[in-house]
Amino acid sequence: MSGIEIMSSYRKSKSLNRSSSINKTILFGRSKSFNRSTLSPLNGGSPKALSAASPRPNRLSCVSQWSRMLIVIGLFVSFIIFFAGGYIYVLPSLSPEFLGYSLSVFNNSMVGCDIFNGSWVLDDAYPLYNASECPFAEQGFNCLGNGRSDNDYLKWRWKPKHCDLPRFDEYSILERFRNKRIVFVGDSMSRTQWESLICLLMTRVEDKKSVYEVNGNNITKRIRFLGVRFSSFNFTIEFFRSVFLVQHGLIPRHAPRRVTSTLKLDKLDNISNEWLHADILIFNTGQWWVPGKLFQVGCYFQVGNSLKLGMSIHTAFRLALGTWAAWVERSIDTNKTRVFFRTFEPSHWSDQSHRLCNVTQNPMTEPIGREHHVFSDSVLEVIKNMKIPITVLNITSLSSFRSDAHVGQWNDNQSAPDCAHWCLPGVPDVWNEIFFSCLFHDCGLHLQ
Repeated sequence: MSGIEIMSSYRKSKSLNRSSSINKTILFGRSKSFNRSTLSPLNGGSPKALSAASPRPNRLSCVSQWSRMLIVIGLFVSFIIFFAGGYIYVLPSLSPEFLGYSLSVFNNSMVGCDIFNGSWVLDDAYPLYNASECPFAEQGFNCLGNGRSDNDYLKWRWKPKHCDLPRFDEYSILERFRNKRIVFVGDSMSRTQWESLICLLMTRVEDKKSVYEVNGNNITKRIRFLGVRFSSFNFTIEFFRSVFLVQHGLIPRHAPRRVTSTLKLDKLDNISNEWLHADILIFNTGQWWVPGKLFQVGCYFQVGNSLKLGMSIHTAFRLALGTWAAWVERSIDTNKTRVFFRTFEPSHWSDQSHRLCNVTQNPMTEPIGREHHVFSDSVLEVIKNMKIPITVLNITSLSSFRSDAHVGQWNDNQSAPDCAHWCLPGVPDVWNEIFFSCLFHDCGLHLQ
């Protein structure tokens, strides 16, 4: 895909090496060379004659010259400091400093590296947390806690081909998120990533009770809004359930009997105003755009007042993304908010009916056609034509190898195996490692 830059590990390790997500260097012009004649005590006079006739005034004039030079240099340095400070203050969204990161904590190991092109490698430092010790990890995603006996699936780290994902101290991230608002919008895959991020950061919170759901709710798929506050750092990580991103409406007038509801493809979800004013917005959708959750339950597409009974799911998905893109361009202040879109997450069902789920012990050696998806292609196409920069977390291909990391039978309903959702800890942790890499590096798809 020419013209498209591919944008997209948490670690308990205390060492921290990073490259900046936005390699902005302030260049200052060189100061003009001083005219030596202006440093002469007397313009047009003969320094040699003055020295012979009056050596003492010559020494005093030299001191005066150096004083003036020091004043000029001091003013120049002050100007540089003032200008750099103003740059960081006025343009926070263009610099890592908007989240408190200084450029010195990064190295250049990721410059020019495609972090989405790589392989899974064993690493005994994983997993990064224990789901049984995190109150915000759903029981249904805690595979070890639900009886899975092997733990090899927890030991895999994503290794880009020409670099490593930056490793950082979670406490440092907590500090950088101080006074911020991070918002996830999407389906249950988005909620899983949201849970993963909270559990990762909680490993470095001393007072666990200082982290709580703002409405006292238990983590469940039935609630449209969940917000976890890290009170010691004054920031929240929120999740809004919006599985289609567009409005799910009631039956329009004169609709055929088979129509029980519609997706209004030209109207964004009616809770979209709640997403505004975030410092970071992370969107995803895709898992619900299937016949079983649309046509088979009587849900069809609508544009304006017109029903589109013959419209394909792919066409409708593309129109919904266009509605989302127009809303982002109209409503989001990019000086305040950084916007991400995570691509489609491949499942690993053993048959087309999504009833047979064979969870392997190790990752697949070949993705077998799962490395691409029409929904991910649509995301890239839409975002490429947007007027503002959106960071794409293109995790489709790297996730396609992980047939070993799904919930399978180790959920809270063992009669319904699950080859769509992921165990925690697991693959969603890597999505978050990539998210942080893209937050502080020019690492992936910047489509505009």
